Amino acid sequence: MKKHSHFLIAGLVLSALVFAFIILGWFWTPFDPMKMNGAVRESAPSLEHLMGTDKFGRDILSRVMKGSGFTLFVALGTVLIGTVAGTVIGALTGYFGGWLDEALMRIGDALSAFPSFLMALVLVSVFGAGRNHLLLALGIVFIPSYARIVRTEFARARNQNYVKSAKLMGASTARILFIHILPNIWPVLLSAITIGFNNAVLAEAAMSYLGIGVSPDEASLGYMLSDSQSYLAVTPWYALGSGLVIILLILGVGLIGEGLKRRDL
Repeated sequence: MKKHSHFLIAGLVLSALVFAFIILGWFWTPFDPMKMNGAVRESAPSLEHLMGTDKFGRDILSRVMKGSGFTLFVALGTVLIGTVAGTVIGALTGYFGGWLDEALMRIGDALSAFPSFLMALVLVSVFGAGRNHLLLALGIVFIPSYARIVRTEFARARNQNYVKSAKLMGASTARILFIHILPNIWPVLLSAITIGFNNAVLAEAAMSYLGIGVSPDEASLGYMLSDSQSYLAVTPWYALGSGLVIILLILGVGLIGEGLKRRDL
């Protein structure tokens, strides 16, 4: 078996397990993630509470399951916005070039001139707090990076023989862009998506850690890490539960991306 297959298989298995855990949390949790119970506050992991409880007696496993769903939703939405918008912009600029390329790429350069985290903070402050606003802000920040990748590939592909043949056969511009060229650059884009997904997970966790974009009544992995910081000596399992899910999620998707990259070498 080739080495890249080991990365792909390990990544797919690990990601499938983590995603199954997260999706289960959308429909069922052992306890109400928001329900407080002073009688069991700061309890160590046990058969009843597998990850223990926090300072308010809330079940940590239930909160991790719910918070993972929040993080996954934001990460997937961020990648979707960045990929779709970035692909359209990159396809148009890379294929046509000229003034359109200059105008859109200069806008992208202007956005990239600001640190991405700072830009996300500004956008969240403009849009307001909330899961959807956080998703939109991060999605906008991710657009320029995808646009550059797609632009480079489309600029390289527009002079290929299969594109010239499609033009001679009378294929429309949209068909050439998204039926002929896009499938040929898909491996490169897919690798970028896996990297972007991991960056989105870290960005959401960082924003939530700072208490930005997420309301206190919503469970989020980043917010839970921030909340557990002052109680590491008393309830270390609180931070371990939320941190472990972030690590495993990033590791699984990262292995998939590494396997895809090695396969294309």
